[in-house]
Amino acid sequence: ELFVQYLATYSYKHGRGKEKNALTYTDLSHTAEECETFQFLADILPKKILASKYLKMLEKEKRDGEVRDDNEGEEEEDEDKAVGDSVGS
Repeated sequence: ELFVQYLATYSYKHGRGKEKNALTYTDLSHTAEECETFQFLADILPKKILASKYLKMLEKEKRDGEVRDDNEGEEEEDEDKAVGDSVGS
């Protein structure tokens, strides 16, 4: 109970909720992300993002992953050629 009270009080004092006289989820997630004491809560209280932004992030990660996969394949081919050259010598 004391921990939850401390989290709520800290979030209220250091968040925007004081302006509105209310404690919001955004205040809690900001506290979890910014305050070292509450850092372990960052996964439990993530910042909210719009679904459209999340979908864009997924698309970007997918494109980046495809680019990395293509580059890894080229590196493996180069290694195979180098091994083949040294074996043939």
